[in-house]
Amino acid sequence: MAREAGVSKAAVSFAFNNPERLKPETAERIRQVATSLGYRPHPVARMLTAGQTATIGILSPQALSQALANPFFPLFAEGVASVIEEHGFSLLFISPVHGSLERAIGRATVDGVIVVGIDRRHPEVEFIRRAGLPTVLVDAPAWPEHGVIEVDDVAGAMFAARHLLELGHHDVLVLTMQPTGIADDVGSVMDRRLRGYRHVFQEFGVDLPVDHIRVAAATFEGGEAAFLRAWEDGLRPTAVLSMSDAAAAGVLRAARHLGLSVPDSLSVVGFDDLPLTRFTDPALTTVHQPVRRKGEEAARMLLATLGSEQRHGAEHRVLETHLVVRRSTAAPRQIGLEVIVNG
Repeated sequence: MAREAGVSKAAVSFAFNNPERLKPETAERIRQVATSLGYRPHPVARMLTAGQTATIGILSPQALSQALANPFFPLFAEGVASVIEEHGFSLLFISPVHGSLERAIGRATVDGVIVVGIDRRHPEVEFIRRAGLPTVLVDAPAWPEHGVIEVDDVAGAMFAARHLLELGHHDVLVLTMQPTGIADDVGSVMDRRLRGYRHVFQEFGVDLPVDHIRVAAATFEGGEAAFLRAWEDGLRPTAVLSMSDAAAAGVLRAARHLGLSVPDSLSVVGFDDLPLTRFTDPALTTVHQPVRRKGEEAARMLLATLGSEQRHGAEHRVLETHLVVRRSTAAPRQIGLEVIVNG
């Protein structure tokens, strides 16, 4: 290419990587020659030359097939992408390789990572730290050296529980999210939301039995299956508190299968306020958290750290939550109770 353009090899490199070091007409001539020869700069070689990848990674402890089944994740990623693309970065999803996050990080060519829902006590966290990548945490207990974006999960859960108990519900089924696998799950999203629920139940003097707390995958199928299992076990709740909108939507489907009218026979409250909640039948009462904005804030925080040697004193930002009341909740009715008891 240098021979065809009548320039040095260094000039060819400058044309693609540092065009400002050449006269505009020279750089243009080299690019025209490259086009005529069908040349395309090798992306890996360019990354090595530039010392950066112009790529941001989103690291998830779950397989992508599982993570993407929850509508929360694509909406969050949309927020990340909307910010980084403005700055010329692309997005890479990173999930465990053969069950290992260490292998995944080792293969990922990124300038920084947004880590979603990984506890600092995760067995592979130390490797993530040693990788030395600029990192922002989302929905995870804080690591002192990294920025954190989360929402006020405790307050949001309290809003949801108080809404149902003020309506008069005393028999409530709680659908948690899948645990992290760490014995002491203190500080996780699930722990914070469950603490919020329990606080309000204690405030109202209402019992929340252990068998009324069930694990549900944050998917439509997960919520449906968890509610049907509880029903098969003989539970007859008048209301459901779900830690995810996707699982709550699954509960609505399970209720239809069982012939339960929502909200006459069963009230349902979700958490997230995803777009789908306005279109479920009935529209879902839920706790609003700014999912897309959470992605945007995480991206801005990470971009601000790129190129900075200072990693300490990182920012910890908590976004507010609030309750959105729609048509999936109402006071328990006698006719509804009779249907449930005899169901």
